[in-house]
Amino acid sequence: MIRSMTGFGAASTSVDGAHYSVEVRSLNNKYFKAQIRLPDELQGLEAELDAALSHRFSRGSVLLTVRFADSSANAAAEVNIHAIERYLDQILQVPGLDHDSTRVDITAMLTLPGVVVAGSGEKLLDRARPTLLKLLEQACDCLMAMRDREGEMLHQELHKHCAVIRSHLEVIVERVPITVDMYQQRLRQRINTLLADTGTTVRDEDLIKEVAFYAERSDIAEEVARLEGHLAQFAEIIDSEGDDPSGRTLEFLSQELLREANTIGSKCLDVEISRRIVEIKGGIDRIKEQVQNVE
Repeated sequence: MIRSMTGFGAASTSVDGAHYSVEVRSLNNKYFKAQIRLPDELQGLEAELDAALSHRFSRGSVLLTVRFADSSANAAAEVNIHAIERYLDQILQVPGLDHDSTRVDITAMLTLPGVVVAGSGEKLLDRARPTLLKLLEQACDCLMAMRDREGEMLHQELHKHCAVIRSHLEVIVERVPITVDMYQQRLRQRINTLLADTGTTVRDEDLIKEVAFYAERSDIAEEVARLEGHLAQFAEIIDSEGDDPSGRTLEFLSQELLREANTIGSKCLDVEISRRIVEIKGGIDRIKEQVQNVE
């Protein structure tokens, strides 16, 4: 089963007044590459989220975006009562201060160092960790479902291009013996024309040697067999029900298909075969474009 590398998935929830949102996007890439965007207060979870992504994906450029908003009581910072008492004790010890008329500005005191203390980052991470990991799994499931759907379309397209290549290859195989006969006729006619004024003719054994040399030079049986073998292996991979990534193997096979097609084109100088080779190479180019997005 082939799978696309392009997809999108999202999941969100609210827990105890805190809202969490996770989005995962993936694009094609030769290797696996993760980019994670986290709020500052959740940066401590980056390594765990990266490990979770690498467990789900083997290829592709993956972008994870996490949004977090806490409107619960847990979002409030803590007031350090002991720090305020310490400041007040020092103020009361100022010489000449009239304790009865002196007023303390609470707003100003809250700006003093150490009075307002942010909540523990570890506590926030402990609360957010299970929720984010669960949302990440849900978002990845949605993304993988989209990858599977696109993989089905890729499967159909690849089979269509392979069928076109096979149809042209069949014509080429049928055409090769005809080209040898045509070469023999053209060669005999040309030689007879050149020797007409001399009153001599070419010997059949000499003509047969030349035709045999041409037939051997234009023999494409080996290339055709390899091309057919690559097509069969290609079809076997895209029809496989396994979940193992196959994109790199398909890329290699598409390169081998093109190599064999070029060799056939260079060996056979027939116009019809050359036209068929152009069509085959066009189909192979479309295959190469498609497999770039296969995981």
